[in-house]
Amino acid sequence: MTLPDHLPVLVVLLPALTAVALLFIGDGGAELHGGHGQRQLQWSRRVSLASVALFALLAALLVARVADGTLLVYRVGEWPAPFGIALVVDRLGAMMVALTAAVALPVLLYASGGWDGHGRHFHPMFQFQLMGLAGAFVTGDLFNLFVFFEVLLIASYVLMLHGQGRERFKAGLHYVVLNLAASALFLVGVALLYAMTGTLNLADLALRVPQLRGSEAALAQAGGLVLLVVFGFKAAMAPLAVWLPATYAATSAPVAALFAIMTKVGVYALLRVHGVVFGPGDGAAAAAAPWILPLALATSVVGVMGALAARTLPRLVAWLTVASVGTVLVGIGLFDTAAWSAALYYLLNSTLVVAGMFLLGEIVAAQRGDAADHLVPGPAVGQPVLLGLAMLLAAASAAGLPPLPGFIGKLMLLEASAAHPWVGAVWAVVLGAGLLTLVGLARAGSILFWHVREDLPACTMSGASLRLQGATGLLLAMTVAVSVFAGPVQQYTAAAAAQLADRAGYGRAVLGPGADSVRPYRFDPPAAAETTR
Repeated sequence: MTLPDHLPVLVVLLPALTAVALLFIGDGGAELHGGHGQRQLQWSRRVSLASVALFALLAALLVARVADGTLLVYRVGEWPAPFGIALVVDRLGAMMVALTAAVALPVLLYASGGWDGHGRHFHPMFQFQLMGLAGAFVTGDLFNLFVFFEVLLIASYVLMLHGQGRERFKAGLHYVVLNLAASALFLVGVALLYAMTGTLNLADLALRVPQLRGSEAALAQAGGLVLLVVFGFKAAMAPLAVWLPATYAATSAPVAALFAIMTKVGVYALLRVHGVVFGPGDGAAAAAAPWILPLALATSVVGVMGALAARTLPRLVAWLTVASVGTVLVGIGLFDTAAWSAALYYLLNSTLVVAGMFLLGEIVAAQRGDAADHLVPGPAVGQPVLLGLAMLLAAASAAGLPPLPGFIGKLMLLEASAAHPWVGAVWAVVLGAGLLTLVGLARAGSILFWHVREDLPACTMSGASLRLQGATGLLLAMTVAVSVFAGPVQQYTAAAAAQLADRAGYGRAVLGPGADSVRPYRFDPPAAAETTR
């Protein structure tokens, strides 16, 4: 096997091995251990940044490898699917790994400006988080999806509390308890599906679930609905989104920015499992289809109303995260390849712009003295032109103003919904949410940059370092790049959506040439055996 054939496992192994190496190096934090801790921290930064840069290179190679429609299947231990562990990368999986790298590198660069020294073992946990994210996007098995979910969640528990603080501990406790409950439900849903189908391989499930009938179909539907609750919680879909704003607002800015990709793991799982395995069809396959679109519309409404009511900038951005998830889920709920393509395009933009806004929000808050991130009048920021223009760019993209990618993604989504029975509701919510997002961000911007109190002492130039502002600018520049290269990106997302809908092709690639003729793994006792008793 050549290097490109090993790419699916390399993007998981690289951060895992880096995390172990960083634990040996030691990362006690400069603030805790003086000069020795400072040296440890410097080495941790170098190793971690080099590893994430290599991770980004591997992600780019992965996208190039599958761009022509090639579906990479990596069978761990050479056990044949569905009996062994299989890592499967198609266009969608490669795109999500690349998006993870695109967020992780600027965020780590930002965190290396000082945040990583506020506590212990930031860099190993960051790498374990990347391992969980990459694994979730390349796994071809539902149980291993659960495993990688737990890896990234355990790392996120530590990252969320990094730097400590009363509010952080309070929000962190809720975050941990709710995620543990969701993980327990995940196992229940997995058990129901395995009991009815005899498999947890996603390619195998996509072929077997639509063939279930009677009581088996009903139990499989129950399992699918349990998983809808789990993935809806992870993605922050209404009414399960109320945990997100407090959690994201309480943690540090770089961690919140990294968490912008974590909600997309839930979105990815919804699309992979409920868009393909439980998509529209007969029998058990119709489990989740009627629920996703109305819940997605409700998520957009709840998110934008929360943003309007927010009293701090981090909470406003956190609620916009919820609203953006709703827009992506609208595309998934339409169950059309054109709508899926629009959802994937919008997902790229929303993830990058939300991550950038979390970082930008902290820089702005650092220059407002005691007013900090509260949306109240305060002293003038030290860099009103630079930060104001960055805020304007982020706000315009988040609200969906032309010619930025938020506008292009929403336009694609509205076009894809033209023939759907819910077209009126989709247009009203998508356009209304965009308008109210613009209102909320305009209100925040006017308070932060125009409502200046002259009676307060002049602000400092905190957060004006090239490292912090360069990392933030890189994320916002990538959102512009998604618009500049809209044609190629849209072609890729359209091809990814079409490949995702090809259940038979996915099954043949993973299971082998005979995948179309599905044989049951479960055998009922012969009727003759009952009559002879």
